[in-house]
Amino acid sequence: MTRARERALRLKLMAFDVDGVLTDGTIWFTAEGDVMKGFSTLDGHGLRMLQQAGIELAIITGRRSKALEQRCENLQITRLYQGVEDKRAVLRGLLAELKLDASQAGYMGDDVVDLPILRACGFAATTADGHPLVRQHVDMVSSRPGGRGAVREVTDFILEAQGQLAAFNARYLADE
Repeated sequence: MTRARERALRLKLMAFDVDGVLTDGTIWFTAEGDVMKGFSTLDGHGLRMLQQAGIELAIITGRRSKALEQRCENLQITRLYQGVEDKRAVLRGLLAELKLDASQAGYMGDDVVDLPILRACGFAATTADGHPLVRQHVDMVSSRPGGRGAVREVTDFILEAQGQLAAFNARYLADE
C-alpha cells in the first residue's frame, strides 16, 4: 500500500480550499460588483459521496463569497469557514470539536498559503496546476486541474483507499 493510500485510509475529516481547487481560480465580477464562481458537478458528486461514506467535510478559504455559501448549502456542507487567515488554527479547532487527531484529517489546497495546513494534516492533496512548491509537500497530486474534476479524483482516491468506491459505483451499474 502506498503512503498516500495508507494516509487516506485513516481519514474522518476532509477539508478543501476553494479558489484553484473547487474552482479554476478565476474570479468573475459582475458590473454590480457581485462575485461569480464556477463549480464542477463532478466535484460536487464526489463531495456528496464522502459525506455518505461518513467523512466529515469542511471548506476553509481565505476569501468570502455568496456563491460559495450557495454551493455549500446545495451540497449540505455546514462547516464553511470563509475569510480565514490562519487555516491551520481552524483545522485545530475542528480536530478538537470532532475529537480527532491530525492523522485523521486531510486538506486539499493549491497555493503556498495552504502549506501550513497541508503540512499539519495526515493526508494532503493538490491539483495538477497547484503551485510547484505545494506539489512537493503533498501526498497526492491530481492529474486534473482545479475546478475541472481534481476534487473528484481525490474523493474517489479516498473512497477507494477506504474500500467504499466500488459500492458507490455499483449503484450506477446495477440492472433494474
